Amino acid sequence: MSEQNNARQLAVKVLRAVVGDGQSLTEALAVFLTNIPSSQRGFVQALCYGVCRDYQRLQFLAEQILAKPLRKKDLDIQLLLLTGLFQLRSMRVKPHAAVAETVAAVGRKSWAKAVVNAVLRNYLREQDALESAADKSWCSKYSHPDWLIDRLKQDWGAQTEAILQANNQAGPMSLRVNLGRISREDYLALLAAENIPAERLAVVDSGIVLTQAVAVEQLPGFAEGLVSVQDGAAQLAAVLLDTRPGDAVLDMCAAPGGKTAAILERQPDIKLLALDISEKRLTKVQENLTRLKLQAECQSVDVSQAGEWCRQAFDRILLDAPCSAVGVIRRHPDIKLLRRPSDIEALAETQQHMLELAWQALKPGGVLLYATCSVFKQENEQQLISFLATHADAEEWLVDADWGVVQRVGRQLLPGQLTMDGFYYARLQKRS
Repeated sequence: MSEQNNARQLAVKVLRAVVGDGQSLTEALAVFLTNIPSSQRGFVQALCYGVCRDYQRLQFLAEQILAKPLRKKDLDIQLLLLTGLFQLRSMRVKPHAAVAETVAAVGRKSWAKAVVNAVLRNYLREQDALESAADKSWCSKYSHPDWLIDRLKQDWGAQTEAILQANNQAGPMSLRVNLGRISREDYLALLAAENIPAERLAVVDSGIVLTQAVAVEQLPGFAEGLVSVQDGAAQLAAVLLDTRPGDAVLDMCAAPGGKTAAILERQPDIKLLALDISEKRLTKVQENLTRLKLQAECQSVDVSQAGEWCRQAFDRILLDAPCSAVGVIRRHPDIKLLRRPSDIEALAETQQHMLELAWQALKPGGVLLYATCSVFKQENEQQLISFLATHADAEEWLVDADWGVVQRVGRQLLPGQLTMDGFYYARLQKRS
């Protein structure tokens, strides 16, 4: 099999882009999956997501078996070992085939064939003892870096283990029904007619959860704008923003546009300005709006910097703040490999600055909705406590709901709660 068509070799290239170069898994897959037949793409994707999700445990198992650590320059062999172990532990690949094909994927480093073969065969022989040893440390048991586990313990105490377990479960495919075009009940009937099992999402009237993911092309009415793919936690933003006809609305970090579209679906009679630093990502926002037959003004702007945008006056502002994204690890397991402890402090400073600029642009009597897909309190509750303490014209508009965990300010959804991602929301009103 040629290198181009060897799915395992391609998976190593994708993982190297993530582990070695710091590229996101989504971006790396988009680059490399174009090079192989469509019949192999699912396997490569499953292998890459699986290795990222189980990385710390797989790394522990490999280290236990290797006679001596591999050199840094042999990262590709290290990653190939992890793909082999993942196949043996978690994929429906016959063990002899997994070993043989993984060894064959070594390529020109002939010395590594014996190493890969020995590690994988030793794992099969000593599997029970190795897995038992991996369970003794939370890092290898739950495949999260120690710093992240420690931070979760600090913020969430006894709930930490449930968060780690939820992070390791792939998130379900959730849909947002365009209620301006069709009711949720009628769309569920369309799904049933196509034999696509689905359930209502309890906390938001536009939400549906599929029993099993399908290609978006299979969703009835997708091209016509009847439905979009969006986690239920993200759908809550449009509900909580509570826009009214005629409102001037600012979506500060709009891309890829799911929340922008959800706001307009609920209240199309508004003037919405969608900003994002990335022109490329704003193109995705516009594509989503076009499919859904919605309109907004889209501008490429760095909202961490003051500009013309914050000299305007808005009735409603959504600040979906840049964050660590640790609330969506179940959908993006590479976050565990890419995020660093130092990132949190830097992100918190950016969030604080954006809050200040957003507040300047908010009309008296207006509402600012602060959102993140993080579960770290420094990015969420503590950010808002500090803001309220230093702004006499700000008051919390309570999120009165039965989902998530009540915080001193705002409300926190933890990963997996009510089938949703980890999200934080807080509403502030500017005193007239």
